[in-house]
Amino acid sequence: MTQPETWTVGKLLKWTTDFLRKHESESPRLDAEVLLAFARGCQRIELYTAFEEEPAEEIKVRFRELVKKRSQGEPVAYLVGNKEFFSLNFKVTRDCLIPRPETEHLVVAVIDLAKQLDAAQHPGEGRGDETNPQPVRIIDLGTGSGCIAITLAKHLPHAQITAVDRSDAALALAKQNADAHGVSDRIEFVSSDWFNAFASRSPQPQWDIVFSNPPYISQAEYAKLSKTVREFEPVTALVSGPDGTEDIQKLANQAPSFMPIGGYVLVEMSPMIATKVQNIFSTAPWSYEKTIKDLSQHARIVVAKKIAN
Repeated sequence: MTQPETWTVGKLLKWTTDFLRKHESESPRLDAEVLLAFARGCQRIELYTAFEEEPAEEIKVRFRELVKKRSQGEPVAYLVGNKEFFSLNFKVTRDCLIPRPETEHLVVAVIDLAKQLDAAQHPGEGRGDETNPQPVRIIDLGTGSGCIAITLAKHLPHAQITAVDRSDAALALAKQNADAHGVSDRIEFVSSDWFNAFASRSPQPQWDIVFSNPPYISQAEYAKLSKTVREFEPVTALVSGPDGTEDIQKLANQAPSFMPIGGYVLVEMSPMIATKVQNIFSTAPWSYEKTIKDLSQHARIVVAKKIAN
């Protein structure tokens, strides 16, 4: 009598990797490991010492269901409910975009710029000075999961940070993540479509650094995106309009009223609209400063400075 096949951790990973590769996963082995670790309730690294173990039947059933959903295009981050960003773990749902590695360049750029502005505003001062009268003021437009604002709060303990989103569901998620990382008292969360909620405030708030990872996909480009993105991530956080620059133009028009001369704006973008975005921020009151490339050497972030009222 033939013995039933034993599905060990190692065999499950190998079969699933091959299966997901056939279903166009860009990282089939990683996906298989993350999903199996989630099903087992363990860290991914623990799988490497358990290759010969056979998981319990309920774990295999749970894993098969996750693999089925992944093969149908659902992103791993939504299946397991979290995503690592800048070495921190963030809860994610379909109410927000999944944090992506290229956005970490935006974090680095804002941190560097905030430190430069802080040093310029307080020459010779130690950062332990709690009487500092003017912290660097930063606003995150379209915060989503809150991953950027929260990371900044962790790395810039003296900065004053505001996080904005027009989606109340995304804003609630960002607040949960801020609580989890112990920085909810350092970030003001505001429900707003760009700067609209601030127009009636008196005095009108001002920010030294305005940054955003806005919707920047054109409608034509969206139609060509993978099923994983099109059918699962929120379209309103991805698509800007026919050109892909509509929301960036709106930001460029509104931001100057909420910034001092010498303030900076940083915007993540698609490489395909880089020239258009550079042109937007080359017109007064803006002075285009530079474009930062990602690890693939694609134009990813435009930096501009406000030079006039």
